[in-house]
Amino acid sequence: MPEVERTDDSVHSLIDVDSPHISSVPSDYETQSVRTDTQAERLEREAEARERQAEEAASKAKAKASAAKDKAKAKAGKGAGKIRENADNPVVVGNAITVGLLGTALGVGAYRKYTAGELTWKVVGAWAGVVGLFAVGDYYVSQYLFKKYPPKK
Repeated sequence: MPEVERTDDSVHSLIDVDSPHISSVPSDYETQSVRTDTQAERLEREAEARERQAEEAASKAKAKASAAKDKAKAKAGKGAGKIRENADNPVVVGNAITVGLLGTALGVGAYRKYTAGELTWKVVGAWAGVVGLFAVGDYYVSQYLFKKYPPKK
């Protein structure tokens, strides 16, 4: 009588049900800040990008500060040169003497008021207003006198 021949070849391709087919994770998985390799790589790339941006910003700031320093140095040299060139101009000399005398008078007067205990913000404000009015008047008088004694450019 014919019989069915048995072979176990097809059984080898089946999954072993006894092996752990579900990946297990550590119990503290939910509290971990970085959970996957992809996330760790992304965080690393972001940190590198932030470092590059910080370096670029620092170099830009350094270049800007250097340019401002050079500009200020040139402007200061230019102003000092103007003063030296116009040292013999009577308007410039008069203004320098007037500002020096006014500053000395205000300083001595303020010190006397301070030592007497009479220096208040009202007194300071009033004298600041007087100085402001003097500055405006000096500006217009100097402009008029500069027409008679023009400064060297």
